[in-house]
Amino acid sequence: MSTSAPALSVLDLVPVRTGQTSTQAVASSLALVARADELGYRRYWFAEHHNMPSVASTTPPVLVAAAAARSERIRVGSGGVMLPNHSPLVVAEQFAALEALAPGRIDLGIGRAPGSDPVITQLLRMSGTTSDVERFPEHVRDILSLVSPEGATVRYTSGGTYDVHATPAAEGAPEVWLLGSSDYSARLAASLGLPYVFANHFSGEGLDRALELYRGGYRASEAHPEPQTFLTINAVAAPTAEEAEARALPQLRMMARLRTGKALVALETVEQARAALAVEADVQTESVMAAARSRWLVGTGNEVRAQLTEFASRYAVDEVMISPVAGAFDGEPMDAALARVQTLELLAA
Repeated sequence: MSTSAPALSVLDLVPVRTGQTSTQAVASSLALVARADELGYRRYWFAEHHNMPSVASTTPPVLVAAAAARSERIRVGSGGVMLPNHSPLVVAEQFAALEALAPGRIDLGIGRAPGSDPVITQLLRMSGTTSDVERFPEHVRDILSLVSPEGATVRYTSGGTYDVHATPAAEGAPEVWLLGSSDYSARLAASLGLPYVFANHFSGEGLDRALELYRGGYRASEAHPEPQTFLTINAVAAPTAEEAEARALPQLRMMARLRTGKALVALETVEQARAALAVEADVQTESVMAAARSRWLVGTGNEVRAQLTEFASRYAVDEVMISPVAGAFDGEPMDAALARVQTLELLAA
């Protein structure tokens, strides 16, 4: 295992804080993409979540296109597209188009979870073409064929074939990754010879087993003769440890609301989070926050960089994708992600 610093990437949920509009939140994230590109980060992915007051990353392909236009070198992609919400052909067409817009810089991360609650899942099924979650492995294979320059072939039951291409004359294809937080996704990625990412930023439970299953069961593919993986983790870096801990509070509070079934709201500022904790403290909330904090990397730039190196070495990966979860203080600009920019700058120093 290497003790050298890992390459760094970014996972973005496009957070929306109290008083902030979606326009301002998206503008903040696109400014963050441009800064990550300047700082030499390897890739920048957008998640897919629906109907959450604090999250504006509902449509990764749209955000990826905007990010590609605001950057020059960094790879941009989805982390991930939740495939049961979409038609495999539409996903393939979207990412083939993105590959044409930014050749050699597009990642298509695919997940099996809905990224939403049961009501939104039902609305998605009623309002558009979706895919059967039970056919997830088949649909992943379909996408791999459709985005390739060779395309896919449909065979009629009566004989004969019909060629299908996600784009008419592809020169290359987006790199497809499987995402997940369970044994299922690790086993499937291994069997298909695909790169794999465990959603460690969301849970952390089962990471060791998932990596063992993926690496131990990996079947080499032409595109990927060796298993390829990296890890995600929540991180906050600031000039002082005290500031970093303060900026972690809003997202820790949001995680506690999510885990305890409380109504979701826009992301609090640091001052709002502190005030709420002073009057709403309860054992369950404090327990969830403490458990989440124990898995996050929070501190000065030097401290978090050291933790990232140790984390990457422990799991034998050469890349870590950070979700910069630093919250804002009252009065900080609505259209600039100052705290998240600060985290990226300190970690890239």
